[in-house]
Amino acid sequence: MSRFQTKEAIAKHARIDLAPAFAAPATVQHPPRNFELPTSLYVASAACYLGFLAILAAAFSSPGLIIPMAIFGIFIGMFFAIPAVFTRVRPGAGEKPMIWQQLRSGGIQTHTGRLDGNEAAVQVLILPVPIVIWGLAVALIAALV
Repeated sequence: MSRFQTKEAIAKHARIDLAPAFAAPATVQHPPRNFELPTSLYVASAACYLGFLAILAAAFSSPGLIIPMAIFGIFIGMFFAIPAVFTRVRPGAGEKPMIWQQLRSGGIQTHTGRLDGNEAAVQVLILPVPIVIWGLAVALIAALV
């Protein structure tokens, strides 16, 4: 429980350091800026999102949708291009992204536990692939109705 304490009660138990002790400056360690997964998984994810956009653009093609579809395409492109640039702009020598064979043989450690290569691929593509399937379903429904 919390309760009100006076300044005097706090001062009785408080420890006040007037001059902080300065230590030697620590060396700056830069965390890895890659995403530790093969580039092919990111390319597959981007291809799924752009494929969804292409499916909808083909299914609902009209002159009024050219500009919105172009804007969506630019946003999706930048969504993947900016992190790709971010991984290359790093101070000092950094690590390269994992290749597919390394992922298949060693897996990857996540917050929920260790995943092998196939499980990691499923976890990355669990949203983009159903979005493409949804786009196909919408296009099919629009074509049949």
